[in-house]
Amino acid sequence: MRVPVIIPCILSGGAGSRLWPLSRSLRPKQFLPIFDGESLFQKTLRRFPAGEFAAPIVIANANHRFLVGEQMGEVSAANGEGAIVLEPVGRNTAAPVAIAALRAAEADPDALVLIAPSDHLVRDGDRFREAVRAAKPAAQAGKIVTFGIQPSEPHTGYGYIRLAGAAGGVRPVEAFVEKPDLARAEAFLKDGNYVWNAGIFLFSARTMIAEFEQHSPEILASVRRALDAATNDLDFLRLDADLFRAVPDISIDYAIMEKTDRVACVPMDPGWNDLGSWSAVWETFDKSAEGNGSLGEAIYIESRDNLVVSDAALVSVVGLDNVMVVATKDAVLVAAKDRAQDVKEVVERLKVNDRREVREHRRVYRPWGWREEIATGDRFHVQEIEIQPGGAMSEQSHVNRAEHWVVVSGTLEITLDGEARLMTENQSAYAPVGTRHRLANPGRVPARVIEIQSGAYIGDDDIVRYSDADVLGAEGDCGWD
Repeated sequence: MRVPVIIPCILSGGAGSRLWPLSRSLRPKQFLPIFDGESLFQKTLRRFPAGEFAAPIVIANANHRFLVGEQMGEVSAANGEGAIVLEPVGRNTAAPVAIAALRAAEADPDALVLIAPSDHLVRDGDRFREAVRAAKPAAQAGKIVTFGIQPSEPHTGYGYIRLAGAAGGVRPVEAFVEKPDLARAEAFLKDGNYVWNAGIFLFSARTMIAEFEQHSPEILASVRRALDAATNDLDFLRLDADLFRAVPDISIDYAIMEKTDRVACVPMDPGWNDLGSWSAVWETFDKSAEGNGSLGEAIYIESRDNLVVSDAALVSVVGLDNVMVVATKDAVLVAAKDRAQDVKEVVERLKVNDRREVREHRRVYRPWGWREEIATGDRFHVQEIEIQPGGAMSEQSHVNRAEHWVVVSGTLEITLDGEARLMTENQSAYAPVGTRHRLANPGRVPARVIEIQSGAYIGDDDIVRYSDADVLGAEGDCGWD
């Protein structure tokens, strides 16, 4: 059966290291609800309403699968359920484009596929969709259409596309240009025939597969093998890990776009921003008369053009200009705004030292809900836990620690050595060392619990699992810790 509408393919594998410390590898920038209470990933989903677009294909990092599933569920009314393909390792953009083309071709070889990064901000969805509609006839005729952003400044952080032909509509592409220095960027802006490369593409599945066969057959063949060996895991399609690691790690620009003679471009100006740094985020915020922009509580005294982002603490800025302050519960960044790109160097140093702050926040999300560290000492660990309605942890025990729970709100079912009972607000339970236990939420509202662990050893590896009915992935990240 033919697919009558465009299939969006949303790429969601990035880490967003330049937005540290709010962005972490296990909860990167596309999943942070910092724009009108929604994440960039959710805003991307809403950009493709049903009727004009089919349900999306989402290609995501396997470590983010529950974030993807949860956030897709929250906006599912926008455009169906879609499909989630999990990458065991990152392989740049050529591999996911090949995956999208092959998956779409299963339904209809002539289906149109729209590649869209999940971590870009597009303020004017109507203008974006107008550009897609303008590109559709060219894509149906066998072109690979890229969407170029009309430059507003001589930006040196973006790649450029040099256009040919008359202005307006679909234009031929003369060349893809690497990120320029300032002098070349100024010349590009003055020339008027250069646009920023946004990494958004529209093509038919048939055309893209043919281009891979001609220009990058090794990528297509290795992706096919990984897809053929993929396994279904509830709502997810898991690519074979060993086979996918063999896929060349290369961008779609190098693999196809710079080699094909089928490329065309539609210039557009939909209020696009790739949010590649905190200074780019500052540009999108509403600001005071002094140019200060905030997310969270902030006080400014004799200060101008600053950014404050805080998820907990009140931040005060006194006598400073062009400064960024990003505060989380376990890390604080203070930097000059013109050094925003250098935040990545902090992340690299954290990686070398294997610091937790580069991977996760104190609040860690699980398929059943989340847990958040409150306090830790040599022989104790205190955390808050929220279990979603219908959620449950795996049955387990601990060799070296006991656990005590106090219900703060909601209804909790606790099973101790096979005996289940219900607890509600202000009730508590205790599991001595070695007790088999399981927490679940049979209610209709989230259950909040304070957990106190105590004992000679409280490491995450002190766990024995007995049933993993709630464990949806191979990493074992759905249990207690």
